[in-house]
Amino acid sequence: MQLNTADPGKYLQYIYTLKKGSYLVGVQIKTVGLQNIIPPNAQEISLEWSMIAPTQESDMVKQRRAATIYYKFRGSDVDNLSPMKDEKKTLPTDVSWIAFKQQFFATILITSDKLGSPQVATVTPKDSAHVKDYTASVTIPYTHQPNETFNMQFYFGPNNYKLLKSYSEDNDMQYEKLIDLGTGVFGWFGKPLNRWLIIPLFDFLNRFNMNYGLVILILTLVIKALLFPIAFRTYVSSAKMRILKPEIDEINKKYPKTEDAVKKQQTTMALYKKAGINPMAGCLPVLLQLPILTALFSFFPASIELRQQHFLWANDLSTYDSIYTFHHFSIPLYGDHISLFALLMTLSQYLYIASNQQLMGGGPAGGTDQMAKMMKWMMYLMPVVFLGVLNSYSAGLSYYYFLANLITFGQTFLARKFIDEGALHRKMQENKAKPIKQSKFQARLEQMMKDQQAAKKKK
Repeated sequence: MQLNTADPGKYLQYIYTLKKGSYLVGVQIKTVGLQNIIPPNAQEISLEWSMIAPTQESDMVKQRRAATIYYKFRGSDVDNLSPMKDEKKTLPTDVSWIAFKQQFFATILITSDKLGSPQVATVTPKDSAHVKDYTASVTIPYTHQPNETFNMQFYFGPNNYKLLKSYSEDNDMQYEKLIDLGTGVFGWFGKPLNRWLIIPLFDFLNRFNMNYGLVILILTLVIKALLFPIAFRTYVSSAKMRILKPEIDEINKKYPKTEDAVKKQQTTMALYKKAGINPMAGCLPVLLQLPILTALFSFFPASIELRQQHFLWANDLSTYDSIYTFHHFSIPLYGDHISLFALLMTLSQYLYIASNQQLMGGGPAGGTDQMAKMMKWMMYLMPVVFLGVLNSYSAGLSYYYFLANLITFGQTFLARKFIDEGALHRKMQENKAKPIKQSKFQARLEQMMKDQQAAKKKK
């Protein structure tokens, strides 16, 4: 493309280069004979770039939450504008690239030369046909030579982690950071797990050209198999607590009054110690599994591979699988539709909770009655909270959680078959007969509880 002046020897020219099989488009800006037309005090040329992104997915809310401008400072890290609000920012230094990012696709302006005075802004359109209005303003250097050339590139393509990383391997451009692999505190765990475990495993399974429902099934089986040694410790701890529950119930009967809560807690902890039980042993494995859960929470909604992929009743695994849409109204904290995978996930969670409560004899052992009731109330509330969240999330994610719950239910059933509770009970009785050596920490903790109890009596 060429912009001519009255003199055919003076023009501004844009040359575009397309390579087969590549998402990159080469752009060369040439100024020919413009050194006396452009004002002599102008040391740079302004470049204005804008785009109004059309809607491409079924969920506008998710699209707008993912759509924003990313940029990489030269020699530094990648940053972005907030996707949750309209924002305009003047960047403090020159940039290597600027990206207009949508949920599954991006347009990136790239240069190895200096882009100066960068300003970027996003505005949310009021209509429902467009996602975001992006604008970027930069300058390119101009030295008033008869012929000058400025080289750039555009990337027009999908937000695929492996693909974007392949384009940045030689120059450390970090295009792959356009994909949200985890944010906030959970991002500390989610990002490395997605980068080094989930994405490589998903890409490996993807080579076999299976339906993505089967890919997610195998992915779930592999992850649950990796986590099983940790989960087995939870099952053993549950078995120990179940064996000890009659003695815990006796302690609760012995100290029914609220003012005896400290004494009851001391007696309970002493029983745990004699039996060789760590009451936190059941919680720790669950906490260790949280990084995997948070990693997958970011992975599935950002996976372009699931876009428009069918499985069972779901037409698109990258968004919610609505089996019924409410007309003219929406349920607060739930939405205007029913996602069947999210509903199945919730029902499977209640199935697991009910079976686990039955195995534990009706509720968690130990602690105060109030604490036990609170824990039980929280266990039954959390699936409802997750239903509200996942109802509008990726069907692939809800499907994964549903499968994970079913596998966990099966693992719990098998673990109970293989755990010899008689042997555990004999071992616990042997531990009770052994002398207890109290650690300094336990002594301080016990003294602190005694002091608290004494302070309450004075009041």
